[in-house]
Amino acid sequence: MADFIPTRIEIPGPDGTVPALTVEPSGEVRGGVVVIQEAFGLTGHIAQVAADLAEAGYRAVAPALFHRSGSPVFGYDDLAELGPVIGAMTGDGIAADVDAAISELARGGVEPGRTAIIGFCMGGSVAFATAARRPLGAAVTYYGGGIAEGRFGLPSLLEMAPDLETPWLGLYGDLDAHIPVAEVEQLRHAAQGADVPTEVVRYPDADHGFHCRDRSSFHPASSADAWRRTLDLLTRQLG
Repeated sequence: MADFIPTRIEIPGPDGTVPALTVEPSGEVRGGVVVIQEAFGLTGHIAQVAADLAEAGYRAVAPALFHRSGSPVFGYDDLAELGPVIGAMTGDGIAADVDAAISELARGGVEPGRTAIIGFCMGGSVAFATAARRPLGAAVTYYGGGIAEGRFGLPSLLEMAPDLETPWLGLYGDLDAHIPVAEVEQLRHAAQGADVPTEVVRYPDADHGFHCRDRSSFHPASSADAWRRTLDLLTRQLG
């Protein structure tokens, strides 16, 4: 990450500016990626993901979805404190912030067709909802919940699945107590009804947060395979 250090920027939004992190690749820009935060904010993990994407040749922008609450960043044990912040979020506000990040990439010359969205935890659900709302180059969900029951005033992922407009990859751990395997399989089936390519990959030894090195649930083998699949999708869809 030393060679790809995230920069803090402010991007225009419909109700003011949106704080964000951005990282530029050192050479040719292969495409752009909107990185959607965990439920804990723009953590060091999200900054690392953005840096990893820049190292792979993609400009990354990670909007601070908590900016209406002051852009807090929580520790992984601060569940009581983050509840009210998440509860204040709305589907319209989230969509506005995501669209602002997509527009930021477009201003830099990366059009939506060469833009992907990747989200983790809460952000995985946001990535899915975005993929069902507008066409992009690719979308990746890392252990995103809300499969059977919608969040933030949005429909459930199962309800949105047939409307996917963006090629989508879902990555889930079988040990995730928050996301039942049965629901993941329901989502796999529902997504197959979309008009775009979709894929669900399950990791039998992985728990929630398996891609985050800062969490006790980090699972190196599952993380490495998931990241390889993510970059393969970006290569196929963005270049």
